Amino acid sequence: MNRIDRLTAILTHLQSKRTVRAAELAARFEVSLRTIYRDVRSLEESGVPIIGEAGQGYSLVEGYRLPPIMFTKEEALSMLVAEKLVEKSLGEESGRFFKEALIKIKAVLKSSEKDLLVEVQDTIKVLKSNPSQVMNKSSKAFQTILGAISEKKTLSTAYMTFDPELRSERELEPVGMFHSYEQWYLMAFCRLRNDYRTFRLDRFSKLQVTDTSYSTAKHPSLQSYLDKVSSERKLHQIVVEVPDGSMKYLVNSKYNNGFVSEKRVGDVTEMTFMNSSIEGYVRWIIALGDVVVIKEPEVLRNRLEQLLGEIKEMQKGS
Repeated sequence: MNRIDRLTAILTHLQSKRTVRAAELAARFEVSLRTIYRDVRSLEESGVPIIGEAGQGYSLVEGYRLPPIMFTKEEALSMLVAEKLVEKSLGEESGRFFKEALIKIKAVLKSSEKDLLVEVQDTIKVLKSNPSQVMNKSSKAFQTILGAISEKKTLSTAYMTFDPELRSERELEPVGMFHSYEQWYLMAFCRLRNDYRTFRLDRFSKLQVTDTSYSTAKHPSLQSYLDKVSSERKLHQIVVEVPDGSMKYLVNSKYNNGFVSEKRVGDVTEMTFMNSSIEGYVRWIIALGDVVVIKEPEVLRNRLEQLLGEIKEMQKGS
């Protein structure tokens, strides 16, 4: 970030809070305290009414306001994503206040940015959200894909499948992204397979926007694709019981395995999952076999017993 951009950002940051410490500004912009002191002095010399209080920080004189803020395309798209996530993670009243605040923010966007938000509105869906989940590894991929969707450019990718674990080079025409439980997924037309595929964002080892354009008119909407997948995919309802003291072993991975709900039944917690893969689920739950009781379905209990037998035989052979 050059100095002019940083000075503007500092001024915006000062307007967002009553008081801002120099250390907070230095951490945000990754510069030294000396640089922040110099930047604030430059703002003061240009006529910005900044009050500096020893031990407290900086603040703007009451009543001082900036002209309407200009957002970049990336910032505008990030607001759209935030809106989608908040819809699933906040209560009704808090969600309403957030939407009202966001409408006011959108009001200052340029016409081109407003048109962009309308255009990509339906290419992002949040199906199931765990509010505590941080995007981490998927964050960079997410922004790259958003850029490709907004520019209608294909993606050159390298993707690692889960089972079997294979790496493949693919050119994709991105249609949309959706969030389910703890993961973001890309729905795209794969030119390698000549068909639509779903990709988990954190499994891309390479992701680059190309100069090749594609037409969105030939592709189904993200929602229609999700509806089709849902109707074709047979989900198994799985119910397990977990005793007190053992829930901690499931907290970090339950969403990856189709967690739906839980309730107290006596001195245990009854958990319900919806999962399309009995095999995948049993290979997860086998590590928790001494603390989890499978209530249903019977096919899951049978497969667990069979798998335990196979493991026992294999260890005998070794």
